[in-house]
Formats: sequence, structure tokens, C-alpha cells
Amino acid sequence: MKKRKKKALLFLVIILLSIIYFLTKKENLTLDHISLKNWKETPASTFRKDQMRFKRVRDAYDAKEIYIKKLLTSKGFNSFDYDLFLRAFKKEEILEVWIKERSNNYQLLTTYNFCKNSGQLGPKRMEGDRQIPEGVYRISHFNPKSNFLLSLKVNYPNDSDKILSDPTNPGSDIYVHGGCQTTGCIPLTNDKIQELYLLTIEAKKENRNIPIYIFPTKKFEEIMNENSEHFSFWKNLKTVFDDFEENKRLLFIDIESDGKYKIRVRD
Repeated sequence: MKKRKKKALLFLVIILLSIIYFLTKKENLTLDHISLKNWKETPASTFRKDQMRFKRVRDAYDAKEIYIKKLLTSKGFNSFDYDLFLRAFKKEEILEVWIKERSNNYQLLTTYNFCKNSGQLGPKRMEGDRQIPEGVYRISHFNPKSNFLLSLKVNYPNDSDKILSDPTNPGSDIYVHGGCQTTGCIPLTNDKIQELYLLTIEAKKENRNIPIYIFPTKKFEEIMNENSEHFSFWKNLKTVFDDFEENKRLLFIDIESDGKYKIRVRD
């Protein structure tokens, strides 16, 4: 009887491993079978030409350009002509990459996991608090000579942070970067930062901004405790989250005199 149980268990393990292998292999082959025959090459932007002066950027294109083209093709895009939006969630430890053509709504392109997290839920308010910021930001600088391979700077402190954070020392130098270390940044590993860096370079042409919104969590209802010191801030930030969830588009956001975000109503 014991031998039968052992054989049955071994058989189940083999089946399970086979299923995992099949699913993994199928996932890996998905992009391998995508044809790029309809891909439209576009002239390199001035920004891309400038970035390509750096070996790390050239290495990223050598390693990831074909993969990124196939990823875009799998979502219905056949060129590097797109708008990009990044959305990060601290509790879930993910960074989402959203993409759209000029006149369309955003669709999810891919998701990257944080390699490591830092701080607690709640906004960054001063230098050295180890907090990843929360709020409405944009990518303000591309660093092809980063200590963490490649990095994308977040424009913290923004106008809201300058009102709500420490007036003399709110902190700075917040990046999405390679590697797996952080004291307030978002590390994605060297492999994944190459992909994201390439995607953002192509989106940056013609001086287009790349917004990055950082939220505490996708499930605001789980943290909306009136006794929390962040309740008012999170309640305000939730309006930004809810608008994109419902409409999959970005509207201009004003910063009011008290530091709150206010979505500008369409004219």
C-alpha cells in the first residue's frame, strides 16, 4: 500500500512539473513566434541619438530591441510611435507600463516587479526617511551612467511635495533604476531596467513627457482609516487613481495652495 502511495505521489509530481514546464515554455515562446514583418522603422529622434552615445544604452538596444518590438507588436503597435505612462504601487511592489497611440486610451503593456522595497506606506516627507514617494510625477532625467546601470529620475519633490514636505530638507534623487538596492527608489534589476529604459527613450522623442504616478496600493479601501495620519492625503490621491481606473486616460492635474491634487475638468 505504501509503495502504491509513493508511486501515485511521484506520478502526480511528474505531471505537475510537466504542466509547469509546458506553461513556462509556452509563455517564453509567445513572443518568439511574433513576426515583425509589418514593423515600421521610424527615424531615430535627436534624444535617442544622444543617448546612443553611451555604451550601456547601446548594450540595452542590442539585448532588448527585438524583444521590445515583439512586445509592442503583440499589443497592436507596429512602430515606436506611442505615448507612455508609468504607474507604481508600493504595497503590491509592481510598476505598470501603459501605452497608447495619440488619440486612444491607454492599455497595459507590461508589468515589472520591484526587486526590493523601502520604507512604509505613506508619502515621502523628508531626506533620509527611506520612503518611496507617493503622488503625481514625471520622468525628469535619463541617466545612462548610473551606479545602478541605467536610471530614470522621478521629479520629486513636485509642487505638492514642496508644500507638504519638510520645507528645508524634503529629500531628492529618487529614481527607477537597475540593481536590487534601495533607500527610497524603485529598483527593477539590470535586466528589466534595460527594457524600460529603451521604452522610455522611444517615448521621449518630440519632448513628450513621461508621467509616473506612484500610489500606496491598488486597494485604497484597505488603508483608508480616518485615524491614519495619511488619510487626507490618500483620500485626495485616490481621486487621481480612480479617474484613470475609470477612463484609462490622463488629464492635466493642478496643485492647489494646500498641496492637494485637482484634476482639471475638460473644457
